[in-house]
Amino acid sequence: MVAAGGDGTVHEVVNGLMRAGGRAALGVIPLGSGDDFAKLLSGDFVERLSIGKTRQFDVGRIVSGNETRYFANGMDIGFGAHGAANVARVPRFLTGFGAYLGALFLTMVRYPKLAVELRLDDGPAERLSTAMTAAMNGTTFGGSFRVCPEARPDDGLLDILIVDAIGRLSILQLVPKILRGAHAGDRRLRLLRARRIAISSAEPLLVEADGEIAFHGANRLAVEIQPGALRVFA
Repeated sequence: MVAAGGDGTVHEVVNGLMRAGGRAALGVIPLGSGDDFAKLLSGDFVERLSIGKTRQFDVGRIVSGNETRYFANGMDIGFGAHGAANVARVPRFLTGFGAYLGALFLTMVRYPKLAVELRLDDGPAERLSTAMTAAMNGTTFGGSFRVCPEARPDDGLLDILIVDAIGRLSILQLVPKILRGAHAGDRRLRLLRARRIAISSAEPLLVEADGEIAFHGANRLAVEIQPGALRVFA
């Protein structure tokens, strides 16, 4: 199975493959504006396909109520999810990374500070206020934002970024750090790892997965990694 497009196309193909049992191998021709998943692959598509070598990649799964969505690269709530929704509002002459920057500044006008309860694996529940919480299988989203630079798509773990409910000035200070992947240790955020993350909120959550809006009004999310669930030409 070949996905020719961006992360949204990869997202839809991966969801189809997982629902069909995940037996077919995934090939990716990166034609999108961000292509975050393709950054995890080596060489170009023709080279990968001609060699025929595959790797087993992990896949993320999100369950909300009776609905299930899978993700190849990552998911988030808060600032990133609203930024993904705002990409559609960016003027069409802005493309690629410019479109993501435009969405970032649109999101700066109004973004949520979410009161949520989080539980990682079998640990205790923690109540916190967050501007963004992301669970990543890959290293980047939005094309160039290295939210979890140490993430690996085949380690059986989710890399998790939790950003405190900070103001606009702090977000502007963090953006260049995240672009460089140099935000580890910043007191305004945490980088963690887990196999499962449970998120609940009294306020309905907008949920982004692989650059697509997966849920528009979720109150409870069960997110988990499925190790080695997807065979990829890599």
